Amino acid sequence: MTSSAQLNDPSLDRSPLGADAFKGVFRNHPAGVVVITTTVDGQPVGFTATSLISVSADPPLLAFSVDSASSAWRLLSVAPTLVVNFLTADQVEVSARFATSGIDRFATTDWWSLPTGEPVLTGSAAWIRGEIVQRTPVGRSVLVSVLAVESAVADEPSAPLVYHDRRYHGIGDHSVL
Repeated sequence: MTSSAQLNDPSLDRSPLGADAFKGVFRNHPAGVVVITTTVDGQPVGFTATSLISVSADPPLLAFSVDSASSAWRLLSVAPTLVVNFLTADQVEVSARFATSGIDRFATTDWWSLPTGEPVLTGSAAWIRGEIVQRTPVGRSVLVSVLAVESAVADEPSAPLVYHDRRYHGIGDHSVL
């Protein structure tokens, strides 16, 4: 294991960071798993994301990135609102399904619609409905900024789904340090 003192050594080779090295660094950074859902022209759309961040509590803003070449982006690019579904450790199959291209992601998923039309995934730990306030192209991706306007949290707390090193994990009392 490399110590932080070794990482700060000015004699280390600091070559340009390529895509594979960049991905390798983030593979070791755990991230919570959510599914972003919306409806456009009556068609439900959704995809798995691990890039969700809380931006501000007042006003309540969040953001996530999405690949502009992804199958969901075409419809998300025109959607005015969306729902962020916070997945539980029991929803690994849901996350995998919404990360798969070329399938009807909603066909075998339990979900319901808010009165405003956005899909909510049954069994999620929580959800936030928001209005998209900005779409910012960044590299090959788009950073989507969202004003949170409504939310709900499950009655019973559950372990969140976490993605780390290309595998799913659950966090709970067993993982407290």
